[in-house]
Amino acid sequence: MLGDARRRHVLQDRVPAGLVSAGAALILALAGCGSEGDDSGALAVAEARVSAKEKDLAEAKSDLADKSAQFCQASQTYIRALDRYGDVLSETTTTVGDVEDAGSELEQPREDTMDGAEEAVAAQQVVVDAKAELAEAEAALAAAKQPGSAVPSTPAGTSSPRALAPAATVSRVQRAETEFNAVTEGFTDETPLSQASQQFNAAAVALEISWLRLFADAGCLTDEQRVQAEAAMRDYTMTLQQSLLDAGYYDDEVDGVYGPATVDAVEALQRAHGLPVTGTVDNASAAALERDLAAKGGATEQEAAASTAAVQQTLKLAGFWDGPVDGEWTEALTGALKDFQTELGVEPTGAVDAATIAAVERAIAETEQEASAPPTNASPTASPAPRQSPTSPPTPSRSSP
Repeated sequence: MLGDARRRHVLQDRVPAGLVSAGAALILALAGCGSEGDDSGALAVAEARVSAKEKDLAEAKSDLADKSAQFCQASQTYIRALDRYGDVLSETTTTVGDVEDAGSELEQPREDTMDGAEEAVAAQQVVVDAKAELAEAEAALAAAKQPGSAVPSTPAGTSSPRALAPAATVSRVQRAETEFNAVTEGFTDETPLSQASQQFNAAAVALEISWLRLFADAGCLTDEQRVQAEAAMRDYTMTLQQSLLDAGYYDDEVDGVYGPATVDAVEALQRAHGLPVTGTVDNASAAALERDLAAKGGATEQEAAASTAAVQQTLKLAGFWDGPVDGEWTEALTGALKDFQTELGVEPTGAVDAATIAAVERAIAETEQEASAPPTNASPTASPAPRQSPTSPPTPSRSSP
């Protein structure tokens, strides 16, 4: 007995502990299969396998979370770089060489982002595989619990990973990347700086917007951040649509949706000013829109001033206005116009409306008739202007503010 104990002690000293444990596990498994009527060993093995696959899945999910966070960080860095270099040509010292350098300095952030995307997709595949293996282990466990029953097949839908982002979003990024590369590679020392500025900025902004969409679709935003981003985008788009509407490029509903109608309007603006037609608002497009609004606003103000001056002159001739004829509408002018409207027999709105214009025209016509009529001995008596509104009043050219 003592000799046997010593031999066992020597064997344990010579055999690695891991091998002893593995051998013990194997013996346990074999012991479980040794008896035809005893399935406790097989059940234990099946349960152990499920436990191991659950652990593998948890580790795979943890790795996916890490890889996704790394991708989000890399893409955020890339987007910021695009935003910074998209404005490079607004600097006073910019040259075509600066444009080329700006494009090259984006290479590393872009490469880091692409690598991060590949690693995240690979991690997603590992999660999918781990889920499939867990499903198989659970099916085997179910069969071990009910010997003789058929082992269910692996649940459908676990053979392919969830896409990092919708295919349309990824396609848009790829297209924007291709267009950006084509623009930057097309610059030469002979490229006019103004042309380089427009093309580079337009391509950079289009690329930045496409990556912002991918950033959101890839789950890089929290729920709160997503709500805030969507609200900010909606407000921005509504402001843009209203500006495009005021400038005469947009004729659809101002709804905050950057859809085909908005893209068409931006493209129309860009074509009108000879800019790269991208459908996205870059620096050059924004400046062109501001110029259009300023010009339209100036013309509108001039038209309003001329109309106001005409009202002032008319009221002065009629004896209802003794102020300056300066094209500035004031409360005093509104009061004078109301008094004039009361005299004409129309509703005193304080605005140059159709009824007022019609009443003035009738008064002028009556005055002309009286002036052309032969003189009589009786003293003329002024008659008030008719109070009823004409059936078809002319459309006024301008109303008061």
